[in-house]
Amino acid sequence: MNAVKVLALGVLCTVAGNRLVAAAETPIAGTQPGARPAGAPVVSTMNHDGEWYARALTGLAPPYPRSFRFLEDQGAWYTPFDRPGMTGRYDIRGWHTDPEASARER
Repeated sequence: MNAVKVLALGVLCTVAGNRLVAAAETPIAGTQPGARPAGAPVVSTMNHDGEWYARALTGLAPPYPRSFRFLEDQGAWYTPFDRPGMTGRYDIRGWHTDPEASARER
């Protein structure tokens, strides 16, 4: 019984040690707000292809509102405009609507 506990403890220490080494090698942004860690990932380009625009403009019909021209300058940062939000009556762009169910209701 003691041998099993010692073996389990050894395996646990090995796994935990490997994770600590991996964590130490990964840069953590934000620990020094005024400086970017060396080796931290950097987004250098943002691809606005047709698929991206189709997703970002879900629920809108041409002509698109001028207020959505900000999408031309949208970078890779988070924005709530290109992903589903709340459901039910708050889903004004139809992100959560089943297109087949909508067609059956018409």
